[in-house]
Amino acid sequence: MDRELELGARWRELVSGWTVRTNVPSAADEHSVNLELDLPSAERVVTMRFTTTRRLLVAFMTDGRRLRPDQLAIAAAAANAWNTEQLFPMLSVWDVRGPQPCIAGVCQVPLACRMTPAGFDAMAGDWAEQTRQMFLRCHEVFQL
Repeated sequence: MDRELELGARWRELVSGWTVRTNVPSAADEHSVNLELDLPSAERVVTMRFTTTRRLLVAFMTDGRRLRPDQLAIAAAAANAWNTEQLFPMLSVWDVRGPQPCIAGVCQVPLACRMTPAGFDAMAGDWAEQTRQMFLRCHEVFQL
C-alpha cells in the first residue's frame, strides 16, 4: 500500500515519478518541472509546467501559439465555452494586452494536501488528458 506524501515537501518527486511511470519526458529546473504532451491530430505539442506558489501546486499549460489581434474575441469565447462546460483546466487568454497573447490552461491543488503516488498519478493523468482535450477543442472548433 502506498503511503501518503505531503505535496508541499514532495511535489517534485511525485511529478517526476508520474512522468517516469507514464513515459512522458520531462526536464526540471530550480523552480519547475516541464513536460510536453503530443497532440498528433492537431500537429501540436502542449507544454505542461508544474511549479508552486506559497500555497499551491500549479500546472500551467500552453501550446505556445501566439494569438493575432483578430483571434482574441474567438479565444475569449473558446475559454468561456470550455470553462462553462468543464471544471478543469481553467482556460484563459493570457497577456491579452501584451505583445504576445496566447491561450493557456491552469490546474491547481493546495500544497497542504497529502496523497499517495497512485493518487497523484491519477490526478496528473486526468489533468494531462483534459489538457489534451482542451487544446484539441480549441484547434478543431475554434481554429486556434
